[in-house]
Amino acid sequence: MEIDHIFIFTDNPHAAAEELLALGLSEGSSRVHPGQGTANRKFYFENFFLEILWVQNEAEITSPALLPIKLWQRTRYLDFQASPYGLCLLNTPDTAATFTAAIAYQPAYFPAGLVIDVLPQEQNLSLPWTFRLPFRGDKTTPAEPMHHRLGLQRLTQAIFGLQHHDGADAFLQQVANQPQIRFASAPENALTLIFDENRQGETKRLENLNLTIRY
Repeated sequence: MEIDHIFIFTDNPHAAAEELLALGLSEGSSRVHPGQGTANRKFYFENFFLEILWVQNEAEITSPALLPIKLWQRTRYLDFQASPYGLCLLNTPDTAATFTAAIAYQPAYFPAGLVIDVLPQEQNLSLPWTFRLPFRGDKTTPAEPMHHRLGLQRLTQAIFGLQHHDGADAFLQQVANQPQIRFASAPENALTLIFDENRQGETKRLENLNLTIRY
């Protein structure tokens, strides 16, 4: 399994993006998601992108069409002690078993018939909201800025700290032993991203995103 991208919900997207920019990351494109009630800012790397996500239309994200996928719970992560993170896996054959019980979500901004497979993780909201896009095959690199002042190139591993960790959880068992993804018990829901096998030996903490970057 490989990670396509990770999103992080925040109530202060400007401050969160400024932290990343101050760290030396180059910002890519951004967009609004019509009908979903969210907007984003993105930072691209060779094999992955990081998405800052926030609510820009409360009525849309709490609409009946969105309720089954429970995305709104992640926007209120403090109220629900939920993870603010979203984990998007590449749509490859080895993810088929993981998404057997997924909810098919038809975004208004996708053509009819192109659905996102969603695992809301209702059994444990400490787990990231997990999904895969309908696009299959080899991942193509978009025309986005990928040169970063710190020299970050490739995501090596994402470590999700779980406030509630249950080793018997079926999802955790399915993704066990995947080199790019790790889950660990933690005092709070947290995320660490390791780039380039941490060859520079540096660690940066981004408070607005509850994110640690090692490179």
